[in-house]
Amino acid sequence: MFGWEFPPHITGGLGTACYGMTKGLLNKGAEVLFVVPKAYGDEDQRAVRLVDASDVTVDVYDNEFVQFAKKFTYLEVGSNLVPYLDPEEFENITTETKLEKELRKKSIFSRKYEFSGKYGKDLMEEVSRYALVGGAIAAKYDFDVIHAHDWLTYYAGVAAQKVSGKPLVVHIHATEFDRTGENINTILFDIERSGMMAADRVIAVSNLTRKIVIDKHGIDPKKIFTVHNAIEPVDKPEVLNIKKAVKEKVVTFLGRITFQKGPEYFIETAYKVLQKDRNVRFVMAGSGDMLNKMIRRVAQLKIADRFHFTGFLKGEAVDRMFALSDVFVMPSVSEPFGLVPLEAMRTNVPVIVSKQSGVAEVLKHAIKVDFWDVNGTADAIYGLLHYKALFEMFKKYGKNEVNDLKWENAAVKIMDVYRDAART
Repeated sequence: MFGWEFPPHITGGLGTACYGMTKGLLNKGAEVLFVVPKAYGDEDQRAVRLVDASDVTVDVYDNEFVQFAKKFTYLEVGSNLVPYLDPEEFENITTETKLEKELRKKSIFSRKYEFSGKYGKDLMEEVSRYALVGGAIAAKYDFDVIHAHDWLTYYAGVAAQKVSGKPLVVHIHATEFDRTGENINTILFDIERSGMMAADRVIAVSNLTRKIVIDKHGIDPKKIFTVHNAIEPVDKPEVLNIKKAVKEKVVTFLGRITFQKGPEYFIETAYKVLQKDRNVRFVMAGSGDMLNKMIRRVAQLKIADRFHFTGFLKGEAVDRMFALSDVFVMPSVSEPFGLVPLEAMRTNVPVIVSKQSGVAEVLKHAIKVDFWDVNGTADAIYGLLHYKALFEMFKKYGKNEVNDLKWENAAVKIMDVYRDAART
């Protein structure tokens, strides 16, 4: 299995999903060798054996490698692709000399390569090198199936497939259309499409994502299977007993502050609610390229005394934030799945999610509103905050519902996809 991150070193839901998935697969009898660009040594390896790509040597003079590399023209990709940066930041990091480019090219084909494991200015370089490592690992280890998560690892998966002849399953957690709308990065789109075209089977995290993959990427519907994500139970129940230090109700947005997540709609909704009730505090937890814009908008609306920005949260800090919350809102413009509402529900927080999210397909006890419907979302927030019976119903039945969304159940479906791929 090829991934880009693994807890506790994560930047979003992908690493969290990979962790829960591998635990579920272990409980169903699978053995997982999980490859990450950079391992830190403090990862939980009870359910998985981690391989640090930075420790894998590649013999660039080996004849077999030379023949292999000739087939992979994408290794020459030199784009400085960095997700979620504003134009000024992007311009700063893409200014480089010809010498720097030459040094970087040599480092890709060196025997060993130190991955950062981040989403920095050398991301495409790391993706290219990761593909070489994928081929080297496939030649070294024994396995039955290859599983690659999202575009960052697709080329590594394809390389392992070419070397071993074993079936490849690619897992699409988000598409370029989800991240950017119609203003797509063509390099990213091409990587996504070529990875899915090469795969024997494709797993989509929702029917919404499956439809995008069919309509936008032109992938054969017969090889695409939907497996909805799941959620781990709270590790530390005492987190749920944290007491608030403020008397007002707290409404929370938690996620990347980017176009995809719809943060501007959350702010406009907050303004609407505060016109009717000033005894509410709104929290935007996360970071991203739209953060400064959102801070300015809050100032323009003169609601800064009721609005808080926490920065990026992870791990136990997420559960603590939910323990302090009365309502969680996810107004995503396009959300392939959306694990965060499940994290909120397991800590007894009623949730409001956009109808344009995959998680809306599996949740019954969540209020569903179009992402653009600021008035509808404001009404939902006001109702949950002011009508106790409504609040208690969504709190109780939401918690019960999310407790049944187990990774073990998702693992059964994933194992079926593995077996189906192995028969082809």
